[in-house]
Amino acid sequence: MTTAHNTGLPLHLAGNNAPVTEEVTVEPAEVIGAIPEELNGVYLRNGPNPRTGWSPHFFAGDGMVHAVALEGGRARWYRNRYVRTPLYENPATPRFDPATGRFDHRVSTANTHLVAHAGRLLALEEGGFPYELTPDLDTVGPYTFGGALRTPMTAHPKICPRTGELLFFGYRLRPPYLTYYRAAPTGELLQAEQVTVPRATMMHDFAVTENHVIFMDLPVVFDLAMATAGGMPWRWDDGHGARFGVMRRDGGPVRWFEVEPCYVWHTMNASETGGVVTVTGCRVPTLWRGGPEDLGGGLPALHEWRLHLATGTATERPLDDAPIEYPRVADAEVGRPYRYGYVTGFSLEAEPERSEIHKYDLTRGAARTTHRLPAGHVCGEAVFVPRRTEAAETPADDDGYLLAFCHDRSRGTGYLAVLDAADLSARPVAEVHLPVRVPTGFHGTWAATPPQR
Repeated sequence: MTTAHNTGLPLHLAGNNAPVTEEVTVEPAEVIGAIPEELNGVYLRNGPNPRTGWSPHFFAGDGMVHAVALEGGRARWYRNRYVRTPLYENPATPRFDPATGRFDHRVSTANTHLVAHAGRLLALEEGGFPYELTPDLDTVGPYTFGGALRTPMTAHPKICPRTGELLFFGYRLRPPYLTYYRAAPTGELLQAEQVTVPRATMMHDFAVTENHVIFMDLPVVFDLAMATAGGMPWRWDDGHGARFGVMRRDGGPVRWFEVEPCYVWHTMNASETGGVVTVTGCRVPTLWRGGPEDLGGGLPALHEWRLHLATGTATERPLDDAPIEYPRVADAEVGRPYRYGYVTGFSLEAEPERSEIHKYDLTRGAARTTHRLPAGHVCGEAVFVPRRTEAAETPADDDGYLLAFCHDRSRGTGYLAVLDAADLSARPVAEVHLPVRVPTGFHGTWAATPPQR
């Protein structure tokens, strides 16, 4: 287990990674700057927060959702709530029943991401069903699209900005290993299509374009013996190879493109022009080759893959060498040719000196602009929220704000930072300081209109 310096605690429980103990609803303690009046909605972020205070791995903590409601230039409230899953009630609840040979997909931490679609707010974790939440963050229960969802659901679905469809997949540890899904803007499941792959691999994310979906079959594979022994069930396999699969969004055969071995936790975006599908994402050369503590393959950095549909070949190149993660684009640019992408600097330290948020200009050779937080301030993923001005019918994909939960080490409390995406090097537009600590988490979303059941 990787441990944090001078604490004796594993990295995932040290510093601001440590869980908080209470669920609260409070008003902000202070606002520095001015909250833009056009920001009307709720910023939500999910993350692991083990109820017992302990978990064996970063991925294993119970899901806790943190939210700040903004309206008319004011911050109305901050709220945090656990997602009530079987693992919250009993951390020893098994996902697999050896007597029946079945997995119970209701057993989930629901700790990774959130998506608001078709009037529902879903908390996601790739090993189980999504969990529906109310606008007040109370848990409704597992959501299965009216019983049509029979597999786990990825924590990284994509909403098509043109059609409003929800595109996602689920992977399983036994055949069929991979299933692709497409849901209507109104929430009905339109498509469930099995995709043939040779074995179970940890497929954390994928990418979409206006016409295609792109799956990543990479060399982190499921190991039954490791799972039976009670350890991390995933390992690196040099013999598996690495490839990207391209399939039409409405189904059909998958074309596979061999790429250099690597692992990709998160894609930034994908698009297609002139018969070439271009995917950008955060790449590491290897992951867990020497076991679950082996992160020696390098830190993630921005990378590009070009899949040439006419020739069946792939070309790739690094775009930068800065250690980064949590890539995002404007929701309106998902699957389309885009200019700007946003990431957060990445560190394996429990208490890094500070965090940085970067903006990449993909039309200028991935030129990087940086916002540096003050010393002792760290943050996670930054989510783009459009400015929604009346003047621009087609606003630029930096015409808006970046929202991120931050931690001020000197105060011991958290705040919501609002940055001007068009002028990232400037001081924050606003800081909504909270009277409580917001621990480090994973992924978030902006709900301009809070989902209503």
